[in-house]
This record gives sequence, C-alpha cells and structure tokens, in this order.
Amino acid sequence: MNDSCNIAARLPELARERPDQIAIRCPGRPGPDGMARYDVTLDYRTLDARSDAIGAGLAAYGIGRGVRAVVMVRPGPEFFLLMFALFKIGAVPVLVDPGIDRRALKQCLDEAQPQAFIGIPLAHLARRLLGWAKPATRLVTVGTRWGWGGTTLARLEAAGTGAGSQLAATAPEDTAAILFTSGSTGVPKGVVYRHRHFLGQVELLRNAFGMQPGGVDLPTFPPFALFDPALGLTSMIPDMDPTRPGSADPRKLHDAIARFGVTQLFGSPALMRVLAEYGQPLPTVTRATSAGAPVPPQTVSKIRALMPADGQFWTPYGATECLPVAVIEGRELEATRAATESGAGTCVGAVVAPNQVRIIAITDEPIANWSGVRELPVGEVGEITVTGPTTTDSYFNRPQATAAAKIREVLADGSERIVHRMGDVGWFDAQGRLWFCGRKTQRVETATGPLYTEQVEPVFNTVPGVRRTALVGVGPLGRQVPVLCYERLPGSEAAAIEQALRALAATQPRLAGIGRFLQHPAFPVDIRHNAKIGREKLAVWAATRLKERA
Repeated sequence: MNDSCNIAARLPELARERPDQIAIRCPGRPGPDGMARYDVTLDYRTLDARSDAIGAGLAAYGIGRGVRAVVMVRPGPEFFLLMFALFKIGAVPVLVDPGIDRRALKQCLDEAQPQAFIGIPLAHLARRLLGWAKPATRLVTVGTRWGWGGTTLARLEAAGTGAGSQLAATAPEDTAAILFTSGSTGVPKGVVYRHRHFLGQVELLRNAFGMQPGGVDLPTFPPFALFDPALGLTSMIPDMDPTRPGSADPRKLHDAIARFGVTQLFGSPALMRVLAEYGQPLPTVTRATSAGAPVPPQTVSKIRALMPADGQFWTPYGATECLPVAVIEGRELEATRAATESGAGTCVGAVVAPNQVRIIAITDEPIANWSGVRELPVGEVGEITVTGPTTTDSYFNRPQATAAAKIREVLADGSERIVHRMGDVGWFDAQGRLWFCGRKTQRVETATGPLYTEQVEPVFNTVPGVRRTALVGVGPLGRQVPVLCYERLPGSEAAAIEQALRALAATQPRLAGIGRFLQHPAFPVDIRHNAKIGREKLAVWAATRLKERA
C-alpha cells in the first residue's frame, strides 16, 4: 500500500515542485468598482501545510480515518483546506447541495449517518432547528461558535500546526467521499466514491482534454475545483452564487478572466448561456467545458465565436456516478447540429478510453447480472450503460437504488465488475459516436410508441420566439398524451409561436401525435446546474392545465 492510493497524494508533490504557484484564488471583498479583489490566496506550499495542520487537528478531535463528516462550508479557502485535510487523513466528506428542498436535504443527511458535522454558523443553526444529522457528535464550526458545542476549525488548525505530513496510506477501495446527486429526477442519492474513482477521474480528465500544469481555471461549480490541484492548475473561485449559475453576473466573470488570464473555464449550460448572451470576447480562454445537461447548439456556436480561433469547447457526457463517459468538441457538435434539430438526439461524441459503453434494451426493472441483458445493435435506441475506472459501485444506504442502477458482470477470467445504468437513453452511429436522447424516466410512452425528450425538443427549439421546450407525458404509460411545454423569448407572441409549433409538428411523422402546447413562465430546473429541466413537475402542471381546459 502506498501514498499514490490517496487522492490528495499529488498535493505534497506539487508543494515541492511549484511551492509558490497559486493553487486557489478566492474573491474576497469587493473593490471600489464593485468587483472582487481576489486577494484571498493559497499557494501550493500553504495549501499543503495548512491542510496537514487541519488534518492533524481533526484526527486528534476524533474525525479520523473512515469517519463520515458532513461538510457545509461556502466555496472559499476553508472549504478547500478542509476537503484536502479530510482526504489526507482518510476521513469521508459528505457533500450535499444545501439549496435542495429541506425535506430532501434532511433525508440525505439522515441516510449518510454522519459521525461529524463541519459547517458555517448558519448550517449549525439549521442543524439544530431542523434536526439535521442527529448522529453527528463531533461538531466543528467554520467561524464563530455559538451555543451548540464542539470546537472551531481555527482551534483545530492551531492544535495541529507543525504535526507534519498527515497523508494516510489509503487503499484504492477505501471510501474517499459520499457525493450526492443533483436530485433532478427525485431525492438525491449519495454516490460512494472510492480513492480509485477519484484517481481514475483525474487521469481521464487529463487525457481527454490534454490538461497541463500551470494553467488558470475558472470552475463555476466548486466541487470541480478540487481536481485543479491534482492537475497542477490555479483555481479561480468565481464571485457568484454557485447554486444559481444562470443568474451569474457576466461582468464579474469577465473581470476575473481578464485580470488573471484564465485559460480554461468550466460551467453548466446555464452559465454558458449567460456568457453567450453577454457577447464579450474570451481571448485568453483556450478551453471551455460545459456539463450537467445538453448544451443548446446556439450556445455552443456563440461561445466558440467568442474564444480564440484555436480554442476548444468541450461538452463531456457523464454523471455523478461516472464521469467522464464520452466527450465531443464544439466543432464536431456544430457539424451534428442539423441532425439534432431534425430529431436524431444530441451527439455526445466518442467514448473516453478505457470506458466501455453498451446500449441495452429499455426496461424499468432491476437487472442483477449482465447475462440478463439484451444488448442492442448500432442505430437502435436503448439504455446507455458504462463500465470503467470511474464507474462507482453503489449508493450509500440506498440498496433499492443500487439494485436499479448497477449490473454485476462476470468476465471470461472469472473476475467481476460493475456496470452502471446511466438512466439515459441513446444510440451509437456507424462512426462509433454516442447520441443522447434523454432520461429514461422522462420518455413519453404513447399508444403509437415512445417519444424521447432530446429527439423532440431540439426540433421545436428552432421555432423563432421559443426560448426552450420540454416534452412531458400525461396519463398512464403506454397511453400517455404528449404535451409540449414552452418558454417564450421577450417580445414574442404566444399565438404566433403555438401556430408555428403546430405547423412544425405536422412536418415529421414522429411528431404528428404532439398536438397539445402549453406556455410556461419559467421551467423548474435543478439546483446544481440550473440546466436540467424538472419535467416531472412540469408533467403535473400540464395535467392540471389540461384538466382545467377540458
């Protein structure tokens, strides 16, 4: 067993190789112009030394190897120091999006059965008032501690200063973290990440995108910033609310990009739309990456036009349970735009080696063993499955969800591996490219056959005046009535839009059954990326509207 099995093992190496390079740069207080100063920094030497001190303090306090610790800390220096300290000592951080529904959040924390709770004062107050994480007896406050007991992060760091390296010789199978999904299609699930999953992810990201040490990254989804130190990058934490990327101020993003020469940018489609609509050039950004939901073709075109001629806009496909699975660059995505807008689905590109992706017949039932699946040929739509270095094995304390999403496969040599069911439908073309057609649970099963959201919505999104559309089904499976919900762009007329939508539906046989169109003021979206449409909620709304009209 050696140090390389720990996801934090790269940090002390970088502290030796490039001690003065800024690892994390945080916004800090605004200057006279209203823009953040970005004067809160951690170089690699300091990040390594301080995370060692915090790790020693945590371990002495009883938060050591294998202890599950909820982390509710805003994206600042303390968040990154804490996460690397926990990784180093082999503790298990538990991350849940704090903006999700309170009842869902309580359920997630109850399921995680944490032994420790590390949070800002507001998180501790909510913990006491709402009964969060009751099993947690080791309490750490990041900031001022009031009447809830425990200790503070500052005291733990002071107690551990000078203790030296805290890097535990964790094994590849050791649990490294529990990361909850976005919950866009139900209550979030806690994905069990082992150290080997994180290490595999870093390697796949490095190889897929050619990432080299020394670049400057602007990750607008904070957990992604944790990969930057492992890749030798400087991470710029943007001045924005990470739970509302669609409401980010583009001026603040551009200020950070220009002042510090940001070379790569990660954002959800909602964030990319903000930058695309702002329309200002991104001359230093040579690599942009967007994930979390399909990126609209018009957003891809606009962002690419704002980047340097040799810039690359990547849209990786994957999920919390397995990332990245496949990748496609903007030029190729633009080349497939006509097919997408004609009903083919969204091309997500080539599978990232050594992942293995296979398409199987659609079923909503659990599949225990691979021998029970029917693999589909090229060109046929089915459920997407994947197995590879980042394929996680289970959900924490969710045996039913694990059974529904995982298939055990026995190989010819007698060894076993886990195959993850993505919960998405798609198909392979003759060139070996993967096409995404939507979520399996969001397919609309009509009397004449299934309709898939990502094969329908991009067609209707081409109608002038339409901001975006969402296909939902009303009624029982097999006899569902397809309904197309849509949002209007400012200044457009609903009557003209609906007339155009009806005319377009008549041009394609597969769309002919869609005859109900409902304008919606603002689609519900997921809290994490503000990009995944809450079609389940829209379906309930549509059913009510149709009943009122009847």
